[in-house]
Amino acid sequence: MEVRDAPGPTREVTSPPPVVGGRAKRAIDLAVAIPSFALLLPVMVAIGIWIRRDSPGPALFRQERIGLHGRPFRVVKFRTMVVGAQQMGAGLAVTAGDARITRAGAFLRKVSLDELPQLWNVITGDMSIVGPRPTVAAQVARYSPEQRRRLEARPGITGLAQVRGRTSIPWSQRIAFDIEYVERWSALLDLRIVARTLLVVLSRDGTYKGDTGGFDLPPADEERAPSQK
Repeated sequence: MEVRDAPGPTREVTSPPPVVGGRAKRAIDLAVAIPSFALLLPVMVAIGIWIRRDSPGPALFRQERIGLHGRPFRVVKFRTMVVGAQQMGAGLAVTAGDARITRAGAFLRKVSLDELPQLWNVITGDMSIVGPRPTVAAQVARYSPEQRRRLEARPGITGLAQVRGRTSIPWSQRIAFDIEYVERWSALLDLRIVARTLLVVLSRDGTYKGDTGGFDLPPADEERAPSQK
């Protein structure tokens, strides 16, 4: 008599949620990023030469970040710190007067020009002009299911959290703003964020975390375990 294994449980295949803004947002991104990149390319070349002359190392800084629906990608920025800065001092945390910041880097951070190369990330589809700022995998691993909703939008060069305090507000609050953005998205909201970004850059507010910013999410195991206090 032939014995057959009982069929296992059927696995439900779920598709990822729709991308915030869809094709319309992507079309706007390309319409802005392509001409902006071409127009600013001579400026970016000049900045790159300045960085190379100011301190040893490459002009660009590349790092793996987590993007849309949790997919990793390599973000590109102008290097503003000494080579190997992440293995020194406070690691990912950067404060005003940080000794790891180069002379050129201090100026670029102050006026947010270090973000210009991310126009290329927008062109390739890894980022958007407006959206949640991308972060590293170790931080994303500590998100709650609700906080992972910020991954429903492509990461942005600027975003709602950036015009409401930037790095001077804790990550839990920044993520709450990002989820609000996911829920409220419209082309008009993006336009308002871009306009407010210009004001924030000119005011130079929130460039560093200060006493109120920083990553404040508990480790994943602590979040799942009951409190021992």
